[in-house]
Amino acid sequence: MAPPLLQLKDIALTFGGTPLLTGAELSVSTGERVSLVGRNGSGKSTLLKIAAGLVEPDRGSVFVQPGAVVQYLAQEPDFGGFASTRAYVEAGLKPTDDSYAARYLLEQLGLTGEEDPAHVSGGEARRASLARALASSPDILLLDEPTNHLDLTTIEWLERDLDSRRTALVIISHDRRFLANLTRSTVWLDRGATRRLERGFAHFEEWRDMLFAEEEREQHKLDRKIAAEEHWMRYGVTARRKRNMRRVGELQSLREQRRTYRAAAGNATITAGAAGQSGVLVVEAEHLTKRYGDRPIVADFSTRIQRGDRIGIVGPNGSGKTTLISMLTGALAPDEGAIRLGANLAVATLNQHRDSLDPNTTVADALTGGSGETVMVNGKPKHVVSYMKDFLFSTEQARTPLSKLSGGERGRLMLAQALAKPSNLLVLDEPTNDLDMETLDVLEDMLADYQGTVLLISHDRDFLDRLVNGVIVPEGNGRWIEYAGGYSDMLAQRGADLAREPRKGDADKPAKEATAPTPAPAAKRRMTFKDKHALETLPKTIATLQADAATLQGKLDDPTFYTRDRAGFEKTTEALGTLQQKIAAAEEQWLELEILREELAGAERS
Repeated sequence: MAPPLLQLKDIALTFGGTPLLTGAELSVSTGERVSLVGRNGSGKSTLLKIAAGLVEPDRGSVFVQPGAVVQYLAQEPDFGGFASTRAYVEAGLKPTDDSYAARYLLEQLGLTGEEDPAHVSGGEARRASLARALASSPDILLLDEPTNHLDLTTIEWLERDLDSRRTALVIISHDRRFLANLTRSTVWLDRGATRRLERGFAHFEEWRDMLFAEEEREQHKLDRKIAAEEHWMRYGVTARRKRNMRRVGELQSLREQRRTYRAAAGNATITAGAAGQSGVLVVEAEHLTKRYGDRPIVADFSTRIQRGDRIGIVGPNGSGKTTLISMLTGALAPDEGAIRLGANLAVATLNQHRDSLDPNTTVADALTGGSGETVMVNGKPKHVVSYMKDFLFSTEQARTPLSKLSGGERGRLMLAQALAKPSNLLVLDEPTNDLDMETLDVLEDMLADYQGTVLLISHDRDFLDRLVNGVIVPEGNGRWIEYAGGYSDMLAQRGADLAREPRKGDADKPAKEATAPTPAPAAKRRMTFKDKHALETLPKTIATLQADAATLQGKLDDPTFYTRDRAGFEKTTEALGTLQQKIAAAEEQWLELEILREELAGAERS
């Protein structure tokens, strides 16, 4: 076996008196592909930072083969001091590297290189970080959640690019398909220590469950042995004193072993508040059309969604997924066409804008709306701490400000908020972001058993395959097509992945259209200073409006509000409707400007 390029031995680290790592190890040789897995908060990112030399362990050794180049992709990149994304990427090159690699990767990842790092979106920040990590062709790539904030097109491009390289990989990711396709070894970080499987992630879950079962049997044996020794202590102390003292010491040792045992963390208990059954027809859309300027986002789209359907909506960022789902749920009016919503619909929505959470609000107040200590779940009050524990929050976190939560914790909190509301139609926008695999499993089980209908936007291919029975994808020029089955079924029927350009010569296009010259770029609108300012400020405006809407919705969720203050209830309902219209208008404006920016950037590149 080749000597390791990187080796961590007996790594220990304590945060605030609590051991995080107690004997973790990691070894990576040339060309190895390792998945690093574990629960949220188990220390995976910290171990990767130790491997990258960014964190010093309390104990243990870190060896990097002399001359080996290690690149680390952080979840939160630091763009400080860089005027453009190109400058940020080029700063990561070695003196002998060609700057063309930086420009090429930026282009492949959909960036111009001229973006101001202070004003990029989460997806743009992730793509710039990936370009920097890949540009220098390192010997080892340490990737912490590389697919976060990326659309399916970019995820599949990244997967192909990494697969073609000889670089050694260590990957932390919640994307099962990504890990299964790329990795050949698995390191499991659990309760501070690591265990290694010399097989890829596809075999991990079966191996983990086998180890848990074996551990449970060993603990059962230990309990029975302690019970037998305690019985001897009560009734069998009649032998020589020396032998008695030895057995007393052994019993104390067994008790200490049982006392210091760290059980595996439990799973989340995810349930959705149930409303009354909706009608058989949930959504009927006929010839929906939505344009921004001259560009069609949705063109002549029709569908019929019935009770119990699980529909996935996929596509590149900026393709109009949120616009489509907003029209299907009645939150956004189409320019043309008609929407008919079924009877008795009760909608619960989870959006991906976690920045809309007030960072100064505590976990308990976010769940109760700041009033009382109970949450209404399925029409019954439940103490907020008990509800928090269902979503793996500790009692101590009740008064923790949201600014102190990790990405995974914020994701679980938003799930808890959305699922507490009684519903028979769930609208989920990227629900899997930052969730660990165990919580994903529980979420999948809950959605599979959910009695209502699910509309889902997701870039997680495995999640889509496990859950949905229909997939809606963009085909270009505003055309959307619905395919039966999951994501893999869609690819098989479509005959092409989403990274490919729409095929020429489609039956619904005139023959001359395929060869028609494209309009001159000069005829396109240019971005004014006002447009650029709006593009930068609208996300904050939308987040503020969404926070205000969430506050009003929290008031309306109080079952006693209508009976004790009918006028106040009607006033709040009217105010919420006004806010939702403002949010829709602001989102429309932002999407129109973002599409214009992408068009102009594409014209400049060509």
